[in-house]
Amino acid sequence: MSATKEIWILGAAGRIGRGVAVDLSARGFKLVLLGRDRARLLELAGTIGGEPRIVVAGSVEAIAAEIAQSRPAVVLNAIGPFLETALPIVRACPQGTHYVDIANELFAITALLGLHDKAVATGQCLVTGAGFGLLAAESVVMKVCEGKPPAARVRVDTVPRIDGSDIIGPTVAATVVEGFATGGRRYEDGQLVRASIGGDAEHLTMPDGSTAVTGAAPSGELEAAQRASGAPFVVAASSEAPTRPMARVVVSALAKLVTWRVLRDVLQDRLARLRLDPPAKKSEFSWARARVQWPDGDIREGWLRTSDGMVFTVKVASEVAARLASGGSRPGAYTPGALFGPELAEAAGGQFVLDRAAT
Repeated sequence: MSATKEIWILGAAGRIGRGVAVDLSARGFKLVLLGRDRARLLELAGTIGGEPRIVVAGSVEAIAAEIAQSRPAVVLNAIGPFLETALPIVRACPQGTHYVDIANELFAITALLGLHDKAVATGQCLVTGAGFGLLAAESVVMKVCEGKPPAARVRVDTVPRIDGSDIIGPTVAATVVEGFATGGRRYEDGQLVRASIGGDAEHLTMPDGSTAVTGAAPSGELEAAQRASGAPFVVAASSEAPTRPMARVVVSALAKLVTWRVLRDVLQDRLARLRLDPPAKKSEFSWARARVQWPDGDIREGWLRTSDGMVFTVKVASEVAARLASGGSRPGAYTPGALFGPELAEAAGGQFVLDRAAT
């Protein structure tokens, strides 16, 4: 184990980081709040109590140096884009220090999962994707596939609801811009292949009667669903993907521009302040759906219902960090469902709606 029992929260002054800090403080964990803005960190520290320590660091390099010196029990990373922050921070974690992030960029997820053998050798547990999109999709696939052989085809859809603010925010914006840069992906014959962002559009009617349109997106749900199901054909879609023809034209144009770092930063900043269009018939819940087909032609569908997507992400990240700090893990690199099973989604407040035959 590490030299201290501290849980470090990177990006503690942000919306997710703040929520995690409040939750973990209430559970009695010793926290270190790290961010760029000392005033905001001090305000948060005064709000949650428990005398958390404050660390101000303005770059990934500075964050990594602080972590390497202090040997925390757990590092919770809420700073995107995770394709840029995750690996340097993981490499800085001393032997025995565990790591969790809320990433959902496809290649950030696969890069961290690629460290499995190294994490086993160093006694570390690395968990990536501890948030609404990935865990919601992954867990409902796991539930639908329980007791079944490997699937033939899977489609997962996520429809988040965000209370209090419909602004996209910097972390989600970083994920979206990274998606522009890398382009769409899907699984065909067991291989990742290029696909159109916003393609495979589908009109969904959720179990509560609300509706939404989802389109393909290069998200972490794609990798998690493939691993959970064993299916060679997988599509991951979201209500946040651009499905209208003009929006898809704009995304195609942006994909050529965001290879330039300056333009990428400008776009990310602008996007973070945009507001999301609500679903056609807005639900009071966030939803994830899995539609699974097996080689014998059997098709099943399942749903996971949660509250606000941000609130669910806070609960998932907090629960994972708490379990890691308490010794409830094993060495290696995992998605949250792969490590803790679909019951983690229920522990975070989700409810499964299963046993729905699909046509």
